[in-house]
Amino acid sequence: MHSLSAMDVGTTVARHVHVLGVPLLVTDYADLSARCIEWARQRCVTSVAFSNTQIVTLVRHDPEFRRVMSSFDCLVSDSTPLTWCMNFAGAGLRDRVYGPAFMRYFLEHAPDGSSHYLIGGSPLCTERLRARFTRVNPGLQFVGAYHGRCNIHGCLDPADEESLVDEINRLSPDYLWVCFGAPKQQRWAARYKTRFQRGVILVVGFAFEANAGLKPDAPSWMQKAGLTWLYRMATEPRRLGPRYLKFNTLFLWYLFWDGLRGRAWGHWPAPRPCLPE
Repeated sequence: MHSLSAMDVGTTVARHVHVLGVPLLVTDYADLSARCIEWARQRCVTSVAFSNTQIVTLVRHDPEFRRVMSSFDCLVSDSTPLTWCMNFAGAGLRDRVYGPAFMRYFLEHAPDGSSHYLIGGSPLCTERLRARFTRVNPGLQFVGAYHGRCNIHGCLDPADEESLVDEINRLSPDYLWVCFGAPKQQRWAARYKTRFQRGVILVVGFAFEANAGLKPDAPSWMQKAGLTWLYRMATEPRRLGPRYLKFNTLFLWYLFWDGLRGRAWGHWPAPRPCLPE
């Protein structure tokens, strides 16, 4: 398997389009992958969140969550409706950058020797992910995993907290893949980011279970039609039904309300995200 090569993203100004005031990076799978490789070479922590309409709506709706998301260096649309909104503002994107698909793309092409730490999911999920991706890309190094619980505030079990932070800093992985479910995983990344020394934090949620074959993903025609949420709601109605109905309705309301004032979407002037207070 051929590895990705990092293009000269350091001199490329990132372009953002906002939807409901949330700055989303104009990118694709290859561009974001190259940026991640470049970020992993730096002696700092970079955090990336794959964001759907629920996340964007929460940022618009909830000041506390807005502060959480302001800690992220890069927000990416993994929602087809969000990408449609970005394209109305002139983004010119051919597709979203879907979290499960990005995880597959990146791990299948990641540079030899790149190191990865999996946070969240079950031991079975981790074992299947390791087996799948090292079979395709033997140069990957999965250096550790954490399977403990994360509460709604993004906090780990106090008995695990210090040992996990110490282990990650000792192993110094290039990439931390995080799967606790929204909004816990976003709060976790915001809470613990400053305690790590380096690496790229990728908040990918459903990507673990989808790529491990533990939960089905929507067929491609539904994904292209912007109906991934409907498929997932149908497969997990009790858990996801109330969430999707609430936040999809709120998203449409805010899109209408902000649209009346010409503020639903547009270009973001800053070179990197800075969410409004």
